[in-house]
Amino acid sequence: MRPDVLVVLPTYNEIENIDEISAAILAHGYRLLVVDDNSPDGTGQRADHLSAANDRMAVLHRSGKLGLGPAYVAGFEQGLATGAAILCEIDADFSHDPSDLPRLVAAIDAGADLAIGSRYVPGGGVEDWPWHRKLLSRGGNLYAAVMLGSSVRDLTAGFRAFRSESLRLLQAGTCEASGYGFQVEMAWRATNAHMQVVEVPITFRDRVKGSSKMHWRIAVEAIWLVTKWGFGRVGSRLRRSGDPIR
Repeated sequence: MRPDVLVVLPTYNEIENIDEISAAILAHGYRLLVVDDNSPDGTGQRADHLSAANDRMAVLHRSGKLGLGPAYVAGFEQGLATGAAILCEIDADFSHDPSDLPRLVAAIDAGADLAIGSRYVPGGGVEDWPWHRKLLSRGGNLYAAVMLGSSVRDLTAGFRAFRSESLRLLQAGTCEASGYGFQVEMAWRATNAHMQVVEVPITFRDRVKGSSKMHWRIAVEAIWLVTKWGFGRVGSRLRRSGDPIR
């Protein structure tokens, strides 16, 4: 049993997956916090039913679909308040394999501040995606890495584990991004703070049940913010060097 490990699971209309994903996470002996955004399909109510039968599972209900980043922030705040030593992120649709969670936790136990389940390091990969989706993902990660000067290969990955002390220092509640750009922002903050970031190879698989929550607005927000941060980084370096900015 690892009650010091809390897995934060954001949900919105995941009624087809909630039973199975909850069972798979709890099987490791971790605690589970479902953060539900008032799912119209009854995911939150089903999670309540499951949590009533397991004291290692809790549900945090939010008023509506308020964004992935804020969902994680709410989950992190509750987890830190209840004394979790390691806090994990995972998707509800099995695109992240819950059986990989112990490897992320082990990386934190070994000294990492942030462990990222990475598709783009040796041993990692993506299954069930068409070529154009793979190209967009690779291209987005490369663009973010170049703009932000980051050595992290999978900045957009949403399968992660944080050391609690490090997570507090990252101040997730002050992040600008509300969508998937939140993952980029948190990884960038970690590297800027000279934290130890470890990428653990995982295989990402497309969802089988339910529908994707990705929307063009989420991608636009991420691109805009990465571009803004990147130009801000260059401007800051120029100011420090004393060179004129034209």
